[in-house]
Amino acid sequence: MFELTNASQSHRGTGRRDNYPMELRTYWRMLSKNWWIVVAGALVGLLLGLGASAMMTPRYESTATLYVSVRGVGAGDSGDLFQGASFAQTVVTSYVDIATTAIVLDGVAEEMDGEVARDEMRRLLSVQSPEGSSLLNITGEHSDPETAAALVNTTGETLVDVVENEIEVGAEGGSSPVQVRLIDPGIVPAESVSPNFALNSALGLLVGLALGIALAILRGSLDTRIHSIADVEEITNVPVVGRIALDDSIAHRPLVVHDDPRSPRAEAFRTTRTNLQFFAANDDARVFVVSSATPGEGKTHVVANLAVVLAESGARVALVEADLRRPRLAHVMGIEGAVGLSDVLIDRASLEDVTQQWGTDNLTVVPAGQIPPNPSELLGSPMMREVINTLRETADYVLIDAPPVLPVTDAAILSTYASGSLIVSSVGQTRQQNLEQAIESLENVGGKVLGLIVNRVPMRGSANSGFITYKYVDKSETAKSKASRVA
Repeated sequence: MFELTNASQSHRGTGRRDNYPMELRTYWRMLSKNWWIVVAGALVGLLLGLGASAMMTPRYESTATLYVSVRGVGAGDSGDLFQGASFAQTVVTSYVDIATTAIVLDGVAEEMDGEVARDEMRRLLSVQSPEGSSLLNITGEHSDPETAAALVNTTGETLVDVVENEIEVGAEGGSSPVQVRLIDPGIVPAESVSPNFALNSALGLLVGLALGIALAILRGSLDTRIHSIADVEEITNVPVVGRIALDDSIAHRPLVVHDDPRSPRAEAFRTTRTNLQFFAANDDARVFVVSSATPGEGKTHVVANLAVVLAESGARVALVEADLRRPRLAHVMGIEGAVGLSDVLIDRASLEDVTQQWGTDNLTVVPAGQIPPNPSELLGSPMMREVINTLRETADYVLIDAPPVLPVTDAAILSTYASGSLIVSSVGQTRQQNLEQAIESLENVGGKVLGLIVNRVPMRGSANSGFITYKYVDKSETAKSKASRVA
């Protein structure tokens, strides 16, 4: 309550937060609102990873190991032994490249009798030598496990023959000084090395999760509608004075405070009434314009219910239907609206003649009357100011149902006559930029935006304040028939 009092003392320049940062909680709200996109992205990524793995041809891998040494090195001659080992380590690096040259691969293709295409062998084979050793590892892969083993073994045997009989030949046709042996033949692999279902599934899940998060944040950034009380508090410094719960049956019972006085929605209007009483702490602050940024946000239902709960508290309330373009207040209140404010403003009827009593003696309603061709001119006339001053003298509260702020200037004109304005915003409909523009439009003409009433707030939601219901039943109370709304 203290926050409302302090906020009411300084309204100019407080309508919006000019440079609010995109904080982590903002991203968290975006992800919370669009959690299904994140989940869907992760699931799609997982399924794509599994599907891609299932469609891939299994690949099998086999490795054969060769050992390179120098002939004629005596076991007792350590110097010759060292030189021979050093020479073997030097030449083995050359054999890494020789293993995949044409002189070797042509022999392999001939031995395997076309089982593996000659042009594919270089792609299927991988030859490496561990640093500082005389070993040569020949690794080959193929879709058939037996072919993979045959490929590396044939390549190893062919390399041995090429090295000893064609490359490292001895003097005058003698034996080769270099000896190469296939010490570990490749075996037929029992399991495939690819596809890796676990790895591909994990990668698909991570990629899908990342894309889902990105899409959720993108959608949250592009969707500028207000989805919670937190969204409203993030874009403006104007206090939220009312949080009206969502009611799907509002079309059948627009005056919920009269038709269902014990509902959470009715209690929300009573809370708003209490906050409004703090604004009207002095005699001058008793005229309030109730409007919205755009049409369809429920301002008429809000102002009607607010007028009823104020009257129930014992205050004298004058409710004025100043929406001369699309008047709906008379229908909501259940009164005749053929003659009203427009007739007073053109001096065709007196204010007393068009004022109607509603319910108890505390609430009077001035309907809109006939729709005029020039609403803005009529609302800006001295006669309108006189009407408001007259109602101010006879009522504790004057509530004015004004047209939306952005489409027309009527609400801005009326705000200059009032103590302040209350803007109704609707969860899931009001856009943040429209709310900011509406507040700025009223402040630019000298109007005071006292507070925001957030309408259609979901009963549950992490980003909204929850509505706690406290139901009580009077067993002696029988079914209550609706009394006539008009006295």
